[in-house]
Amino acid sequence: MESKKTTDFICSWLKDYCLSAHQKGFVVGVSGGVDSALTSALVAETGLEVLCVEMPIFQDQEQLKRSSNHIKWLKSKYPNVKSENIDLSMAFQSFSDLMPTGNNAELQNLGLINSRARLRMTSLYYLATLHSSLVAGTGNKIEDFGVGFYTKYGDGGVDISPIADLNKSEVFQLAEYLGVNEDILKAAPTDGLWGDSRTDEDQLGASYPELEWAMVQDVEGKVLSDFSGREMEVFAIFKKLNSANQHKMRPIPVCEIPAELK
Repeated sequence: MESKKTTDFICSWLKDYCLSAHQKGFVVGVSGGVDSALTSALVAETGLEVLCVEMPIFQDQEQLKRSSNHIKWLKSKYPNVKSENIDLSMAFQSFSDLMPTGNNAELQNLGLINSRARLRMTSLYYLATLHSSLVAGTGNKIEDFGVGFYTKYGDGGVDISPIADLNKSEVFQLAEYLGVNEDILKAAPTDGLWGDSRTDEDQLGASYPELEWAMVQDVEGKVLSDFSGREMEVFAIFKKLNSANQHKMRPIPVCEIPAELK
């Protein structure tokens, strides 16, 4: 991948879309991870107004440190970047206290984890309205179209997706090209929703390079019996997640009423 040409292409695409939508700029949630770091740097490169938003919810301190350092770096480099730090911990706690517990602790916990992402999405759209801006998504190709590793109407609820055609390795490549802080480039990828240090690989059961490989094999029409050992295990993980999360990747189904019934 040609880093400069790809960066220029994305930034031009972002600027053209934003101006055609008659908006002033972009709002992006910054988590301390490489995806949000690259996205925020790309929208900053457009020269349009950018609001970077930190939204901790009982957050791991290392993640907070990385996001804060990244925003300081952005502000030092781009005069069009501003920021907000909105601690949503108490708002989330109030929401959690109001919700019924149900009979399945695992599902209850999963529901609350996804609610964190949806609370952040709501906050970003509130700020986007105030600033006449678009919410920029931070999902990459593997997450958005490979294994569906995001929250529907949470971090999946965005106006524009500048890095959704980039694999994770390409995300790292462009982030390094743009000068993103070393602590972010070296940090293990994590969704930051659990309030601890668990990584994406802990949750997915495979690394991003492995999942990128599996996605290519799937596109080429390979099947599980084509592999053995770790390759078989990774391919099985990819296929299982891809199948289970199709509801996130496909358009919302619409019940189309036959004309004769209307």
